[in-house]
Amino acid sequence: MDINRTSAVKCIGMLTSGGDAPGMNSAIRAVTRAAIYHGIEVYAIHRGYLGLMNNEITPFHTEDVSNIVQRGGTILKTARCADFKTPEGRRQAYENMVFHGIDSLVVIGGDGTLSGARVFAQEFNVPIVGIPGTIDNDLSGTDSTIGYATALNTIMDAVDKLRDTASSHNRLFVVEVMGRDAGFLALNGAIASGAEVAIIPEYKEAEEEISKMIASGFRKSKNSSIVMVAESEATGGAMGVAKRLEEAHPEYDVRVVILGHIQRGGSPCAQDRILASRMGVAAVDALIDGQRNIMIGIVNDNLVHVPFSTAIKDTKTIGQDEVRVLNILSI
Repeated sequence: MDINRTSAVKCIGMLTSGGDAPGMNSAIRAVTRAAIYHGIEVYAIHRGYLGLMNNEITPFHTEDVSNIVQRGGTILKTARCADFKTPEGRRQAYENMVFHGIDSLVVIGGDGTLSGARVFAQEFNVPIVGIPGTIDNDLSGTDSTIGYATALNTIMDAVDKLRDTASSHNRLFVVEVMGRDAGFLALNGAIASGAEVAIIPEYKEAEEEISKMIASGFRKSKNSSIVMVAESEATGGAMGVAKRLEEAHPEYDVRVVILGHIQRGGSPCAQDRILASRMGVAAVDALIDGQRNIMIGIVNDNLVHVPFSTAIKDTKTIGQDEVRVLNILSI
């Protein structure tokens, strides 16, 4: 226990919310043990904001987080909660916090999680620190989010296997990956797996790359092709892209694979375990130092404090150098 630091923070509540991401358990472990190290009580809030409203709150000790660093998902569970968007729901959540003596929160999740935290903090003057846990990597102010690296590895492994079949049958596979309205998984998944094209919301010229690939006759130099597509209304998803390809080029054998929720699961990779651990400790440090309404981010391998408003509202941009790399390597 660190007996040299004093703080107004006496009891931290922590929750995971939104979609699960590999590495969340590593963050839970880090928050729990960092708080205990500083002599601060820790309460686990189960099933996110829904559990905060329904008083699903239990004290946590160091043994409660033993042997979880390697586990995917979240031991705290997660749930969507429309009622937390209402003033009455947030009031009930706050009263449950007060009942347990919780004076601050660490929330782990994506933009929806941080948006809820921002409103809650403003209404009840609660110190809250967020940890970015989402495979989409779509939060501004941080180079990476917890779960993104593991999801990329899952995509790469899946496409490596698809390539075997694609090569054996001279097929064109259209692979849909998650990311909602962000193309980070699709673009970097395409680079990592050697895909020929990535169709992402941020890059409108991607459809032209498909046309170039078809015009050059992809079978002249390759015995298969992979087109990676981000799930999004802007792209039309894998089914929309495949339909356009089949209509324009009925001579090609086009197959669709939607990777879906396998991208969320699995044991977190070393990078995500380390990132989550560092961010968990930093979140507790931030609360002790009097920080509030911030997300812990990482920029150039340095941990930073990002205002909720910046993390949520600013649009994270795709690097044009990555787009260029994919275009060069896909010839």
